[in-house]
Amino acid sequence: MSALFNGDVDGPARPMPHFWEHTIGSGHATLALRADWQAQMRRAHDELGVRHVRFHGLLSDDVGTLVAEGDTSFYSFFNADQIFDFLRSIGMRPFVELSFMPTALASGTQTVFHYGANVSPPKDYEKWATLIRKLVAHWVERYGLEEVRNWYFEVWNEPNLTAFGSGKQSDYCELYRHTARAIKSVDSSLRVGGPATAANAWVDQFIAFCVENGLPADFISTHHYPTDAFGKPGDDTESQLAASRRSVLRDQTLEVRRQAGERPLYYTEWCTSSNPRDTMHDQPYAAAFVVKTIMEANGLVEGYSYWTFSDIFEENYFPSVPFHGGFGLLNIHGIAKPVYRAFELLHKLGYELLHLDGEHATVDAWAVRGTRSVTLMLTNFALPRHAITTEVVNLEMRSAVEPVYGEIRRIDADHANPRRRWEEMGSPEYLSPVEVDHLMEHSQCNAEPCDYTFNESKITCTVALAPLSVTTVTFSFQARDIE
Repeated sequence: MSALFNGDVDGPARPMPHFWEHTIGSGHATLALRADWQAQMRRAHDELGVRHVRFHGLLSDDVGTLVAEGDTSFYSFFNADQIFDFLRSIGMRPFVELSFMPTALASGTQTVFHYGANVSPPKDYEKWATLIRKLVAHWVERYGLEEVRNWYFEVWNEPNLTAFGSGKQSDYCELYRHTARAIKSVDSSLRVGGPATAANAWVDQFIAFCVENGLPADFISTHHYPTDAFGKPGDDTESQLAASRRSVLRDQTLEVRRQAGERPLYYTEWCTSSNPRDTMHDQPYAAAFVVKTIMEANGLVEGYSYWTFSDIFEENYFPSVPFHGGFGLLNIHGIAKPVYRAFELLHKLGYELLHLDGEHATVDAWAVRGTRSVTLMLTNFALPRHAITTEVVNLEMRSAVEPVYGEIRRIDADHANPRRRWEEMGSPEYLSPVEVDHLMEHSQCNAEPCDYTFNESKITCTVALAPLSVTTVTFSFQARDIE
């Protein structure tokens, strides 16, 4: 079944801020001291426009923020400073996740991840507050108050899950109370928020707690994945997704937006699935899912932080296989996955979203106006085990001015898909520099001329969309700025 979408290049538009570029996820704080992590972070900033990065474990023992010998506590902010100095040097800022518990303050021995991050509550909340106050005051002194006012301080990570503590709201609220007050004691304009929950949880209750206790909640943060609460325990990722529904993340975001009210809303984790070894993360499926999800979130959130920017990631182990289904946009060698190219195409978009008429069971289309261009962003997407085929899409755009050029870029099984080429090479676990360069070439999302006609003030073109694909069609105008 073919699809038809039509609109007006010169028509009214609504804003489309690049909210997905506000923050990107990473894994473990100490990874930010690695040269390869830093090279990939710089690239994500330069090519994708990301402005903040969030990661776990800044307060954990391996960063050395607080350690104890006997009854004496030693504060050392050197490693944290090294990380933040690098971010500032490339024009980025931290989205500071205040986690996890230094052993010197921990009330128990519960840990998470292979690197053994302690997730117990503090045994002395005043000593925890002292750490937070000293650390934030140090950053204000080092970077200046005007700079740190642009940061975000998020309290803990997914406290509703027993993997990250007791899972009790009361315990989290007590931690938040002391943390928020400590931060505001440094300067009342610094931003603190939460509840940083998994699966959109506790937002209403968290806001009510803050209001009742006179506590600040400068922003709301939470997480979601399309595999949350779907399928049955023990199901694989594909079964979980098959049990999901189209646009489920949009529907959840609408509800959390309602709960957050006027407070800024930041999703500080989301991804194609919550499985850290899901091969779909490496494939065009992820690109199509991400574009559709981001475009549907426009107007609902202030930030939408994809988890994660790189496969330099070690929650369970540090991988050696180039394409192992990791969360990253880039693999361990810095080879761009299809989903990285999707973010690259999104970054190229303008900031005005035009209205389009038309609908289709698997094809979605958006028109975004730039200063001298209009881009049609197209996806052909279905959840696993749902029917999908190649679709012919007819595009018609009214325009008072004839475009001077049209180009098309594709992400699908045959374009910007280095994993498939790696599999054709025999799926080697370790790559030579020559093989890395070869796969880098196969990861490119190159522009091709687009055939179109312009007749009676109408641009017309036809595009074939492969299953699970992303395509952009861009028409460039040099005669005038499009208002």
